[in-house]
Amino acid sequence: MQNIRVFFVIISAIAVLAMAALLTASLTVAFAGILAVLSIGRALSARLKPVPVRAKANKREMRVWNDGRGTIIDL
Repeated sequence: MQNIRVFFVIISAIAVLAMAALLTASLTVAFAGILAVLSIGRALSARLKPVPVRAKANKREMRVWNDGRGTIIDL
């Protein structure tokens, strides 16, 4: 009788470990799938968005230099 009880305990432990492994594997596959879908969506949305163009007026840049007597800031 003791051998039958030990056999069922071992079989149930193996079943629990197999279910835990199956759950881990399925969650890993689901997580990888979600990441793949998000990265594909991000790549496609970046491609569809127009690139903003920065326009500058005909305005000179501010120049800063040192002539040896002090710093000159040309606005």
